[in-house]
Parts: sequence; C-alpha cells; structure tokens
Amino acid sequence: MELILTNALDFKRSIEAVSVLIDEAELVIASEGLTLKATDPSQISLVDFELSKKNFSKFEVPETTKLGLDLDYLSQVLSRAKKEDQLSLVLDKDKSNLKITFLGSSKRSFSIPLIDVSEQQLPNPKIEFDAEIVVQADVLKESLKDAALISSHVILEATLESMGIKAHSSKGTLNSETKKSESCVKKFNVKTQCRSIFPLDYLQDMLKAADSSTEVCISLKTNAPVKLSYSIGSATIAYFLAPRIETE
Repeated sequence: MELILTNALDFKRSIEAVSVLIDEAELVIASEGLTLKATDPSQISLVDFELSKKNFSKFEVPETTKLGLDLDYLSQVLSRAKKEDQLSLVLDKDKSNLKITFLGSSKRSFSIPLIDVSEQQLPNPKIEFDAEIVVQADVLKESLKDAALISSHVILEATLESMGIKAHSSKGTLNSETKKSESCVKKFNVKTQCRSIFPLDYLQDMLKAADSSTEVCISLKTNAPVKLSYSIGSATIAYFLAPRIETE
C-alpha cells in the first residue's frame, strides 16, 4: 500500500479534527478512498471521516487495508508537516508499521507502529432531522464562547425564523439568536421548531478544525443527536452528539 497526498496540511487538520474526541481507531483504506468511523470513550459522540481516492496523486491499494492507529501520536507526527509538503503513506512489508514521509524541500520520514483496535460496526444514526442550517463556523464558535461563561451545557434551537444558542445557570442566562436572513447563514431549512441540550465542550471540540469562514451544517431534532458536518480541504467530517434529555 502506498498513497501520496498533495496537501499534507489538510490531512493533518483532518486527523486533528478526529483526535480531539477519539484516542485510537481504525483507518480503512479501500478502493474508494480513506474512511474512519469511531465513537469517543464515553460513547456519546461519533465521528465519521472520509477522503476520496481522487484527492491522491498516487493511490496503490491492492486490497482493503485497516490501520489501527494511536490518533494522538499520529496527530503529533503530522504536526511536523510544512506548508508546501506532500504526504506519503506506506505500509511496511510485515504490515506492522506505517511509514509517514513529508516530501518538500527535504524528505523526512517517520515509522510508527500499528496497534490492535477492536473493530466496531458503527452505522450512522438514522434520524429524520427537523432542521438543517448551514452557517459560518465563526458564528457558532463565538456563541459557544459566550455560553461557556454561563454553563457547561447549551441549548441548540431552531425556529422557523432563526437559529438560537442558549445557556442558563446560577451565573445568569445567554440568548444568542441568528436570523435566517443574515449573510452568515448559507442555508436555512426548518420544518418545525426544535431544540435539544448538549455538552458544551464536545461542541467546541467538534468545531476546532473549522476555520472561521468554514460552512458548517447543523442538523437538529428535538431530543435526538445533533449532526455537525463540514469540509476540511477535500475531506469531509461529520460528528453526531447525543443530547441530554430534558425532563418535565
């Protein structure tokens, strides 16, 4: 197996986006490209990452290959990528190590051991969402920073006219509203009003890899997992996060 990706930094950002929640996982390399799907240790979030074969300048994969990886360590190695570097990934002959090479003004190679990762069958949650809103990431990030002053949980809410982020505690309340007519809102499709409560730190981690201008799609339904998805270069990443169910 040998892969060469033109932009090492995009792959670095993609792995960082996964490793903020997932400690170790299997990277599956098949004829269509790369995929990674895993849940975090607490089992309340799921990450689904995809990078198509067409984004590689070299893609030699004789058979479907599964690489068990320590994502935190892989992220540290990929942090050594420079702006103009290409990235080469080669599986050694005994299939126990992954050779990572940065191809730029100099050629730098790392060999990291593969690990045993328990295989998981993880279908994406089948949810008929009531709201799908595409908004610039900076709007979400700033609202979540505001909410962090109030509580460790936030309410995500969609009405027929706006998207809201709310928080309340003994420290006070936050009500952040973005109307569908705002230029930062790129798509607004709400069938019926909906809202759910989520842990704030998870949402912030899910948005770490998104630039301020990145368009993030939020899919929402009352008392159901929220889906956050966006692109990192040519890769796509989607997160599902379970809600805290509100009781009367």
